[in-house]
Amino acid sequence: MTDDLRNAALNSNIWAFAEARKLVERYKQKKPEKGYVLFETGYGPSGLPHIGTFGEVARTTWVRRAFETMSDIPTKLFCFSDDMDGLRKVPDNVPNRDMVAQHLGRALTSVPDPFGKYESFAHHNNARLREFLDAFGFEYEFKSSTDCYRSGMFDAALLRVLDRYDAIQKIMLPTLGEERRATYSPFMPVEQDTMKVLMAKVVETRAASGTIVYEHPETGKLVETPVTGGHCKLQWKPDWAMRWYALGVDYEMAGKDLIPSVELGNKIVKAMGGTPPDGFNYELFLDETGQKISKSKGNGLSVEDWLKYAPEDSLSLFMFQKPKAAKRLYFDVIPKTVDEYLTFAEKAKTETDPDKLLQNPAWHIHEGKMPERQVPLSFGILLNLVSVCNTSDKDLLWAFISRYADGATPENAPYLDKLVGYAITYYADFVKPHKKYRRPEVAEAAALMQLRDTLATLPKGADGSEVQNAVFEVGKQHDCFADLKAWFRALYEILLGQEQGPRMGSFIALYGIDESITLIDRALAGEDLGA
Repeated sequence: MTDDLRNAALNSNIWAFAEARKLVERYKQKKPEKGYVLFETGYGPSGLPHIGTFGEVARTTWVRRAFETMSDIPTKLFCFSDDMDGLRKVPDNVPNRDMVAQHLGRALTSVPDPFGKYESFAHHNNARLREFLDAFGFEYEFKSSTDCYRSGMFDAALLRVLDRYDAIQKIMLPTLGEERRATYSPFMPVEQDTMKVLMAKVVETRAASGTIVYEHPETGKLVETPVTGGHCKLQWKPDWAMRWYALGVDYEMAGKDLIPSVELGNKIVKAMGGTPPDGFNYELFLDETGQKISKSKGNGLSVEDWLKYAPEDSLSLFMFQKPKAAKRLYFDVIPKTVDEYLTFAEKAKTETDPDKLLQNPAWHIHEGKMPERQVPLSFGILLNLVSVCNTSDKDLLWAFISRYADGATPENAPYLDKLVGYAITYYADFVKPHKKYRRPEVAEAAALMQLRDTLATLPKGADGSEVQNAVFEVGKQHDCFADLKAWFRALYEILLGQEQGPRMGSFIALYGIDESITLIDRALAGEDLGA
């Protein structure tokens, strides 16, 4: 780490560095007693990991790396699974739902796996979570709530909750409805024979013996049980705070919808005599209509959806940019995000100013180690090449690409080849069904004819800038276009069958001047370019 880079990090206004500075200030270069700064993300394994899981781990990782740029104190990231929670309802997206329904109320690690692959439903979902995180190369330690409770790791913190029981109740009860207040306790007993996590009324706390006495919700009998060793599980809000206290969590972020829960957690940690973690609240994603994305509704995009049409780098960029702004997460944001990523990645490779380098999202996405690859074409250009060729044949598309980017092949430009595949898939699913060509009006036809003739005069091998200038000059000479935007929109609608499109000079240079002339001739002849 160079001094210039560290100084730039300490003064950067990028959100990840602003967050990391909270931790620098917290420890002022003095290592915490546990020997490291601890970052945490949480996950509820009652369902499969989703795009929010990716976003939270990715963003936390960027803050962690930003802190490591500023400080020499070691760090860890715990990905915590709340797998001792009781199963309250059967998810819609699992097989053998009738079988699962027979185990309602039991800890998730005691519910049989409906997929028949692992020892429990939680073990299945935890395995999926780890596969998910490993696929993106995240560096983390996995922690299981069940393991932490049963191993005794949480025992001291649970006894502290018992000791501070009344203070914690004073924090929690005002947030609950009248009926819930009457029976609420932070402790939920766990029946050791059934592994059911009971919502039971606690009638007495015995701090000296480390036990509680509760009224069994089915039999009405009074039962005394230890709060340690996995005999009790905390309600989720006190559980979250207890975990911060027990593990010494220094940083955890959460969605905007959890702000009240974070505030409660902070109060509980303080009541226990601990220090709450730092963190921030990110905005939630919106679907194409501006509604909040919901797992139950299935609106918006999944990680799998995004990765069908674009590389993981572009998804990382989408997550990095403006985490405190509500953003539409839908298919139409993908092409623009891919091209923004390509621009940032290319610029980062040659940036020498440390301040500007650390402002580049690609530096964060790649942890300062920029991949060496050449991508001479934007994703938008590739989409339009697929569109004009109306093909899923990679070899045909590469015939154009190799002519434009001399020497480029699928073998020596594998990332570009991946983008070609993504462009083919995206075009087939989202562009082709909506293409609508129109015929040129009389004045537009005259402009197209002049463009055709102008292109014919250009030298062989003219680059995109030279072609673009020629297209500009033709448009300026025709009063039927209110401005150059109208000229380009007409080109897109007539030649490409869409309202928006690429930089025409770059596209014509890629597609070929002769081929572009033929395309114009076909449009002037009234042919169906979409056939």
